[in-house]
Amino acid sequence: MIARFVFLLIGFFASASTVLAADNLIFVTLDGFRWQEFFGGADDALMNKESGGVANVPTLKSKFFKESAEARRETLLPFVWTQMAQHGQVFGDPTRNAVAQVTNGKKFSYPGYNEMFVGFADDRIKSNDPIPNPNINVLEFLNRDAKFAGRVAAYATWDVIGAVLNRQRSGLFIQTAWRPIQDVPLSPAQVVVNEMQAKLPVYWKDNVWDAVTMAGAKEHLIKHRPRALYVGLGETDEWAHARRYDLYLDAAFKGDAFIRELWELAQSMPEYKDKTVLVVTTDHGRGMTGKDWTNHSADTVGAEFIWIAVMGAGVEPLGVRSDIKTTQSQIAPTLAKLVGQDFRAVDPKIAAPLPLQK
Repeated sequence: MIARFVFLLIGFFASASTVLAADNLIFVTLDGFRWQEFFGGADDALMNKESGGVANVPTLKSKFFKESAEARRETLLPFVWTQMAQHGQVFGDPTRNAVAQVTNGKKFSYPGYNEMFVGFADDRIKSNDPIPNPNINVLEFLNRDAKFAGRVAAYATWDVIGAVLNRQRSGLFIQTAWRPIQDVPLSPAQVVVNEMQAKLPVYWKDNVWDAVTMAGAKEHLIKHRPRALYVGLGETDEWAHARRYDLYLDAAFKGDAFIRELWELAQSMPEYKDKTVLVVTTDHGRGMTGKDWTNHSADTVGAEFIWIAVMGAGVEPLGVRSDIKTTQSQIAPTLAKLVGQDFRAVDPKIAAPLPLQK
């Protein structure tokens, strides 16, 4: 009897260990990256001059086009599909009766980021103007906890993220757009990032090149060892608006490579290895046709659909989920829950976390 009890007790703790909270969170967004490419890879209907603004179609197709959707998506996003989908969970595949969608109705960036970070849609957020967000965001919530205080940071290409996360109120370390890194004393790598940024052309006045944000975020991980790090990449959205499907795909491909580098960097550090969870998603979808894939607004059919990928400590490897509908509002409480916190205590409007167990 005693032996059986001990056996059951050991089994209980072994099972419980699979759902223990992670120590650290890495959260990455690819702005305006469609579910069509996420789940299906490069779209042949857009790999042309007319719909996609592609000058060298044969070169683009040789790099990204494959016969099956599975091969195309793995070619475009190799880390997501060989690592995250294999060892974690992916939400939002319409072909599996598993759509993920925004609930804000606006289908553009600030309403999407608000919903993503605060856990509910807010009708007061109705433009991309950099108005400080009145809602408490999940990163701010984590930073108020003694275990995370001073160890939560955000790096984003888009300057309005500073307003989304309420730079003035939240007390977070927030690095956005063309602002030089102010982190005295600067490390040699941070000096290089600032110098590189100063020499690059300002192609978008409120959005810096992804490479700048990538480099700054990786150095912040090395220098400060944050418990929660958010990285927002923006070139997928910018190139889509410019109707440059070739550069849109290239930005997604490089974004995937950056996520791999960031994850592997974290896994090389004892305080992160096997103690960290990774979440990747987007703020909105886009149109579904050759004419409107460049757009996203309340009137754009299909721009409400998004995708979410999760992998790491405490996440069961269930792969691409089926027969489950999810929303953008569920991301914020999920980020908190993954590191052992209950964000829903902040406001009763906050959605339930994603169902990460069957």
